[in-house]
Amino acid sequence: MVTEITPANADHWRKAISENGDRRKPLAVATVVKRVHVAKCIFSCARRWKLVPKNPFEHLRAGPQSNPDRAFYVRPEVAQRIIDQCPCPQWKAIIALSRFAGLRCPSEIVELRWGDINWERSLMTVRSPKTAAHDGHAVRIVPITPELRPILQALFDRAPEGSEAVVPRLTDPTTNLRTTFMKLIARAGYEPWPRLFHNMRASCATDWAEALPAHVVAKWLGHSPLVAAKHYLQTRDVHFEVAIRGGARGMLDAGVVSAMAQQTP
Repeated sequence: MVTEITPANADHWRKAISENGDRRKPLAVATVVKRVHVAKCIFSCARRWKLVPKNPFEHLRAGPQSNPDRAFYVRPEVAQRIIDQCPCPQWKAIIALSRFAGLRCPSEIVELRWGDINWERSLMTVRSPKTAAHDGHAVRIVPITPELRPILQALFDRAPEGSEAVVPRLTDPTTNLRTTFMKLIARAGYEPWPRLFHNMRASCATDWAEALPAHVVAKWLGHSPLVAAKHYLQTRDVHFEVAIRGGARGMLDAGVVSAMAQQTP
């Protein structure tokens, strides 16, 4: 019974998931923080609805949900080499939409329709189930970059007449994206990185942030600049090189980072 859960139970639960996780393996710090946050929210609602006299999780500190140790920058040429290993145009599109357009996979890619593609202006309309409840974040417009456009065009040229979904294979709930993606990464000669698709989106955000204003990048990605800074934008080795070689004056040159990024392996 929820009414029997005590603050001591909450402490033991927090310790257990931190040390043992779900399968006798410690969970990532961000995962523990997320579960604590969810537990606090659930019992906060229960208290408001007078189902419990108090929130036994109220004293637990949730902490930040971001985990810099799991951040990984996926270089454009790495993504392109993996795309070259893809077995079909749909898989090419999945990777390209994630890395070069910053779409959440699979939730936003599965919602994408051919009617959302504006070929003339190289723009597409993206619907986000994750942020649909937030004002102004349910739908956004995203640019179709030069890396992405030929992949979408090839997929469109092969699409059956009357088809609507851009990547129809994602409508199959049995599709195992992670396993297939890891095989493609290995086939391209790389080691899988943490948070496979999240870091693809984060890498796209990082590229855009080096050349564009923060509010523009946030709008294209469908979240606030604060969320972008906490969960997506990454520090790369090239950033240190810019500071070391150019100092503060060099860092103010908007073209320096992009130029050096192209030279840095």
